[in-house]
Amino acid sequence: MTMTEPYQKHWRPSFFITVSLILHLTLLVILIVQPSVWRWLLVIFIMNHLVIALVGLWPRSNWLGPNWTQLPLAAKNRNEIALTIDDGPDPLVTPQVLDLLETLNAKVTFFCIGNKVAQYPELCRDIINRGHTIENHSQRHKHHFSLLGLRGFSKEIEAAQETIFRVTGTRPMFFRAPAGLRNPFLEPVLNRLGLCLTSWTVRGFDTQVKDVKKVKNKLLSGLKAGSILLMHDGNAARTVANEPVILAVLPSLLDTAKKLNLHFVTLQQASL
Repeated sequence: MTMTEPYQKHWRPSFFITVSLILHLTLLVILIVQPSVWRWLLVIFIMNHLVIALVGLWPRSNWLGPNWTQLPLAAKNRNEIALTIDDGPDPLVTPQVLDLLETLNAKVTFFCIGNKVAQYPELCRDIINRGHTIENHSQRHKHHFSLLGLRGFSKEIEAAQETIFRVTGTRPMFFRAPAGLRNPFLEPVLNRLGLCLTSWTVRGFDTQVKDVKKVKNKLLSGLKAGSILLMHDGNAARTVANEPVILAVLPSLLDTAKKLNLHFVTLQQASL
């Protein structure tokens, strides 16, 4: 994918969804021709929807549509790596993250929640002014986001697009679903809005795990060219010393990347 082509111009269902649609039509035809087998048809129908639901619970899957789990080959060949930071901005944590990033001239992508962008506009403008990018992480980060339909997805994502644009003057090009969970209705909405779904290569579970060593080792295991790393400035877990885990892990992560000659870039930069 390139910067000018991060999504299909016209939405087309994935192979998995196409097969599922054909299966539905086949079941309908069989039901009309031989209604006595309706129980078996119902079992197949339910199993198909269970598989769809399970795929939606798999954040790194591309069965429901295009999904960035790593950077494009050109970015990998340039020794680039992307750090994505979710659930912010946070008025206490994000400024410290920005200062740490500045020490090694690392550029990263912040997947921000629209409501928080509206709440902390100056902080968001500071993110942009320091050379980072803000992408769409929905307007309200609903826990039941993956259960929404076309209208619900459109409302949440469009609201975040407009909020971020109004505050920063920049319009997101990438979207990450809350917790990475979704359903088949998400991709048509993203395609219409010109947004590219992005998950990750490796995550540190730094909203849950308080052990700095465990989080660091998990992220370092994926520290290679082309990787997309996931951390959190919003809802960050706290160490025993009450320090946000991201602040405890980030210096070592940045330093190791530098020693490996890896360059942190934003997703938009990696798209070039």
